[in-house]
Amino acid sequence: MPTYKLTCFNVRGRAELIRLLFAAGEIPYEDVRIEWDKWPELKPISDTPMGQIPTLEVDGQVICQSMAIARFVAGKAGLLGKTNMDQARADMLLDGGMDVGKLFTEMVMEKDASKKAEKKKEFGEKHLPPFLALYEGFAGDNGHFVGDSLTWSDIGFFNMMDFITAEYPGALDGYCKLNKVIDNVKSNPGVAKWLKERPVTNH
Repeated sequence: MPTYKLTCFNVRGRAELIRLLFAAGEIPYEDVRIEWDKWPELKPISDTPMGQIPTLEVDGQVICQSMAIARFVAGKAGLLGKTNMDQARADMLLDGGMDVGKLFTEMVMEKDASKKAEKKKEFGEKHLPPFLALYEGFAGDNGHFVGDSLTWSDIGFFNMMDFITAEYPGALDGYCKLNKVIDNVKSNPGVAKWLKERPVTNH
């Protein structure tokens, strides 16, 4: 069996989707966490192909870029989709969420309080509702975006909304199929265990 070592900062951040995928597939891995203030001294001596983390070491070989790692782990966990078209659809849905995710991250990271308040209002009124309405249409009555079983598109949506609902608690009110997607992800035994046991961090 391959050995996996995931290295990232001690936050959920970009690595959390990867951790959720490991959990969903019940795949053992080493979760190496680096504190922000230690990274400048560790970066020059770290095995990072592009000078950034997260990285995933697989039997001594290292890959980087969070979505590349996530897709690799999803493949190992059998969560990419059953057919080529299912896989392409799952990729489409994950890619589609990245634009909204980027806007949300920009809002959260804004340091100026007044600008952050403006961005939060704009995101909550202009960007989030049409995104959720669109994805409610993509979700099936069974609570899956693709086919009849869990894929990484379901887990990716769950992960993104886990961050978003912390800022907008009622965001998913009235979206029956999206709430079913969330429930399906949370009911996966590996994910449920991870959510209960994962370290508490600020982001």
